[in-house]
Amino acid sequence: MKLDRKEILAALETISIAGEGKNMVESGAIQNVLTFGDEVVVELVLSNPALHIKKRAEVDIIKVIHEKVYEKAKVKVNIKVTTPEKEDAPTIKGKAIPGISNIIAVSSGKGGVGKSTITANLAVSLAKMGFKVGVLDADIYGPSMPIMFDVENAKPISVEVDGKSKMQPIQSYGVEILSIGFFTKPDQAVIWRGPMASKALNQMIFDANWGEIDFMLIDLPPGTGDIHLSIMQSLPITGAVVVSTPQAVALADAKKGVSMFLSDAIQVPVLGIVENMAYFTPEELPTHKYYIFGKEGARNLAADLEVPFLGEIPLVQGIREAGDFGRPAAMQEDTPLAKAFEDLARSVVQETVNRNEHLPPTEAVKITTMAGCSAVKK
Repeated sequence: MKLDRKEILAALETISIAGEGKNMVESGAIQNVLTFGDEVVVELVLSNPALHIKKRAEVDIIKVIHEKVYEKAKVKVNIKVTTPEKEDAPTIKGKAIPGISNIIAVSSGKGGVGKSTITANLAVSLAKMGFKVGVLDADIYGPSMPIMFDVENAKPISVEVDGKSKMQPIQSYGVEILSIGFFTKPDQAVIWRGPMASKALNQMIFDANWGEIDFMLIDLPPGTGDIHLSIMQSLPITGAVVVSTPQAVALADAKKGVSMFLSDAIQVPVLGIVENMAYFTPEELPTHKYYIFGKEGARNLAADLEVPFLGEIPLVQGIREAGDFGRPAAMQEDTPLAKAFEDLARSVVQETVNRNEHLPPTEAVKITTMAGCSAVKK
């Protein structure tokens, strides 16, 4: 008996692959049907490599041909499995925030070197110079900006922007601020794993009404960990400022911080190194300098690493008191401290201008595993 190919196709239209809605012919699973007298060869393509799916399809094809075409037909089913190409592991796609010109990451290799103090006073100094400034407190486990800006009890409100609900940053001393500290109790520890912390940061970055900002300063946690990678995956960082004391142990960690930003996987330009607690000056002896933690250690490190040295900030009681009282020392007028922070701000602005003139815009890094002045705008 000679089998009819059209009859076989009609029979195959009555069955489907397990888990699929369309019949075998309509779905394109049947690639070809060949007949040789009472023999038939069915060529089938499956996207699911599971053994039970293949066996079920073979049994169904043989059964339907025997029932609807010829019960003594000799049926052979050739099955080919095509698996779709694997997609790359998902990454956080970095994107610029509309209206924000420069994003500066303020980092330190270790804790206790005054990174948050530098961030707060740098922000105030830039604001005094006429720039529009924002601060994102990314130190999830130790947020300090609410205290330093005297807004501990503030709560960001929700505003509608272009039909979407956004968080409105808290403004203090001319600086727009968002911190996880606004959403937790003062005595409440933040006990989060990395993914949850990253999600909170992304909300503060992208679900906030930052408006027009010349300089966004990101106060990073100490070290070189998960939060750093999340930030650099989420945002195209213009450049990094690394804070250190002159002490050898702090310099060793600062060197690692610089290395992280300049690594092939990250490639964030380092605007420079700041030496904090460079020397101690007693209030009663304002012209005396005592190099408690060593002398010019960060300056020498900057020279060794061939990155700019942005300036030195003295160890003065007034800086600590100003931070504790929520009024950054840079707010003072015509004082040596205010002058030191103003010089630092000018250095950061100049290095940002140099970076934007000579280097292409930074792209947000794509990591899947651990391994106001128009001249300044990108």
